[in-house]
Amino acid sequence: MCGILAVFGCIDTSQAKRSRIIELSRRLRHRGPDWSGLHCNGDCYLAHQRLAIVDPTSGDQPLYNEDKTVVVTVNGEIYNHKALREKLKNHQFRTGSDCEVIAHLYEEYGEEFVDMLDGMFSFVLHDTRDNSFIAARDAIGITPLYVGWGLDGSVWFASEMKALSDDCERFVSFLPGHIYSSKQGGLRRWYNPPWYTEQIPSGPYDPLVLRAAFEKAVTKRLMTDVPFGVLLSGGLDSSLVASVASRHLADSEAACQWGSKLHTFCIGLKGSPDLKAAREVADYLGTRHHEFHFTVQEGIDALEEVIYHIETYDVTTVRASTPMFLISRKIKSLGVKMVISGEGSDEIFGGYLYFHKAPNKKELHEETCRKIKALHLYDCLRANKSTSAWGVEARVPFLDKEFLDVAMSIDPEWKMVRPDLGRIEKWILRNAFDDDQKPYLPKHILYRQKEQFSDGVGYSWIDGLKDHANKQVTDAMLMNASFVYPENTPTTKEAYYYRAIFEKFFPKNAARSTVPGGPSVACSTAKAVEWDAAWSKNLDPSGRAALGVHEAAYEEGAESKNASTTNGSSHKLQEAL
Repeated sequence: MCGILAVFGCIDTSQAKRSRIIELSRRLRHRGPDWSGLHCNGDCYLAHQRLAIVDPTSGDQPLYNEDKTVVVTVNGEIYNHKALREKLKNHQFRTGSDCEVIAHLYEEYGEEFVDMLDGMFSFVLHDTRDNSFIAARDAIGITPLYVGWGLDGSVWFASEMKALSDDCERFVSFLPGHIYSSKQGGLRRWYNPPWYTEQIPSGPYDPLVLRAAFEKAVTKRLMTDVPFGVLLSGGLDSSLVASVASRHLADSEAACQWGSKLHTFCIGLKGSPDLKAAREVADYLGTRHHEFHFTVQEGIDALEEVIYHIETYDVTTVRASTPMFLISRKIKSLGVKMVISGEGSDEIFGGYLYFHKAPNKKELHEETCRKIKALHLYDCLRANKSTSAWGVEARVPFLDKEFLDVAMSIDPEWKMVRPDLGRIEKWILRNAFDDDQKPYLPKHILYRQKEQFSDGVGYSWIDGLKDHANKQVTDAMLMNASFVYPENTPTTKEAYYYRAIFEKFFPKNAARSTVPGGPSVACSTAKAVEWDAAWSKNLDPSGRAALGVHEAAYEEGAESKNASTTNGSSHKLQEAL
């Protein structure tokens, strides 16, 4: 991942302002430690902090068209850049960077080229010929982007809030799948897939079509000129990513540089479910596996730094970001700069345990649509910012545009949990990779019950966080929370503790408004809480809060501190702390 900062319409164009832009851009250097670039033209600035993944030698940014009248600063990867270059034969390219196509596509097609891009991206483009600019964000919001407004009438864009929060009067999260145009004024949506309307699809379920679409999504993400690996928790999603990547690595260009042995990475408390399951998958696939441990205290000690980097006080996100933040540091120390991860599958296929209570296919489909649309505020934010904190890029094949089109066109009846038919959560995905001739995974891994990352690293991680927060936040503090924090009022001591840390780094009203709120159980949206009356009494984002669903479910009204140990063939938890 890279870090971008762009400012348009500054009244102050002095050297001091240029120095200020450089200073603010430096706040994003963790995202791109490999090189810094700045383009200045009148009252416009485009800054870039580069993490070099493709074409490390010549792809420094900002990037330009032939006569340098079009300037672009990009954070992301364009997987179809070679195919796009074929459409731009009359253009002269200066670098081998995948992102350079953006400047030339704009020249060729104007503002309507964004849907041609296959990848994850946030970019800002300046056309110096008429002093206009556009900014755009990928379909789902895999890469972060914020837009802000200064008191002098200036417009700001940045990969992270910390680069513009001090200098903007107001700022918001830039909507995924949208483009901002200075010519046309304001935001418009460029991404308009059929599923966005939330109408119930009726497409057939063909397991081989679904499998092929996912394999294509994974293989295109093997595009790299630097060492890479797969984040492997041992759950279904990351295990499928690792399995497909290991099958296709030998045929990829990456294998020519880095060999055909896939590296996999896992983190957890000693004895946690993820560590055991990941080791088993790695042994089965024959990967070069790296297992890391952390203690509850090490996680607690990192909380302030984690919240500074992820820029949210959402409880689920903080819980899951901390181990991801810690493992990213270990991964970077090994010289690895890119990882492939399994985010997005649970949202697409109804994989969270609360989906067991979906009353019908219509409500299940609408909930999956809501979850996908909100990913940029939750799992995409976590995966991107907690890895980028250490200059590591995370790629997410489940959120591939083509794969989404296939998966979201299937009649959602196939996604319903049907115990009478032997269908657990995400059955259609599991079944698509259930191949007896050339198995992708062992059966008991393929049908392992869902674990949220923050749970799977070890249940005592969540319990330890709650215990720590209970010591830091008094009953009186929580009682008066609605006066101290009238917006998105924290309802637990853990939430209060994270909010206090967030406010220390980001005290403006605009900052706290970038974080979503509302009731949730086991990662549900507020609407899905209505599916079960018991959930309203136990609003905790942990998967264990899905009462009567998870094998290690909370006892009603109290947490079960000891997770059960059972036979893996019945899809229950492996030994938990």
